[in-house]
Amino acid sequence: VLFITHDFGVVADIADRVAVMQYGRVVETGPVDKVLNHPEHPYTQALIASVPSLTPRAARTRSNDIAIETQKLHKTFGGGRSFFGLGPPNRVVHAVKDVTVELRRGETLGIVGESGSGKSTLARCMIRLLDSDSGKIMVDGTNLRTLERAEMRPWRAKIQMVFQDPFASLNPRIKIGQIIAQGPMIQGASRKEAEARTRELLGIVGLDERAFNRYPHEFSGGQRQRIGIARALALNPEILVADEPVSALDVSIQAQILKLLDEIRERMNLSMLFITHDLRVAAQVCDRLAVMRYGEIVETGATGDIFDAPQHSYTRDLLAAVPGQSWNRQTTI
Repeated sequence: VLFITHDFGVVADIADRVAVMQYGRVVETGPVDKVLNHPEHPYTQALIASVPSLTPRAARTRSNDIAIETQKLHKTFGGGRSFFGLGPPNRVVHAVKDVTVELRRGETLGIVGESGSGKSTLARCMIRLLDSDSGKIMVDGTNLRTLERAEMRPWRAKIQMVFQDPFASLNPRIKIGQIIAQGPMIQGASRKEAEARTRELLGIVGLDERAFNRYPHEFSGGQRQRIGIARALALNPEILVADEPVSALDVSIQAQILKLLDEIRERMNLSMLFITHDLRVAAQVCDRLAVMRYGEIVETGATGDIFDAPQHSYTRDLLAAVPGQSWNRQTTI
């Protein structure tokens, strides 16, 4: 079996031998134990050093103020009839089932669970990219679920999203400067103000100002995600929703983007909802976790508490399934 992956935990669990590639060249190869525990090439060493630990970071002091919360939020898909109404009813999928969850000001709340658990659907309902069927979405005493489209406009400036696929979320025909400046201009900023803000944000996310006049295809995946983050920040939001923002990136770029998101959250006093299936990533960035299964939240708590003493059997299964736990990441370099 030839197995292609950027997940070193999976490599540790299933591989006999490893070949490490950089810029189209194999820079190191050998038995899995030797390469993972005694890497020789600087690139291999850098990759392994970037693999996130399963040990949660130290807990931070949290505010009790709530930035956004849902109350018994429900979302279903399906239920209609196929074949022009002549066939049997389609199966109803309860993607989000009566979910109550709160994101506190200044914290990062992770929504974790396996694929299909409802994580992304919940996030999209919370920011009204999807309309939920019932329940409440409360921000500053206002139920966003009941607002009409025009009434949502000022609230959209407060809540922005970073998407999983940075390339698909950027218009390939529009230059980066215009992509980032669009939001502020729609909200009433002048072109001069919006472009000045765009140039400032490019610096904040670690991109050269020359990116302003370039197109999305001219950037790497990690750079495009930085552009997506800059676009989300352009309206000075209070809440940032990051939907699997590093799942498509290799571990070294993952580490850079996670560090950037955490720095931005601290610098701009953001509240962040972080969607991920990767518990290693969650351990490094999330203050609290909400564990989802089949559209329901089965457990919530401080990240350290959930990792140390999970209460629900599903949470225990998720933690036990994290690949590479037997691999000692303390390599000899």
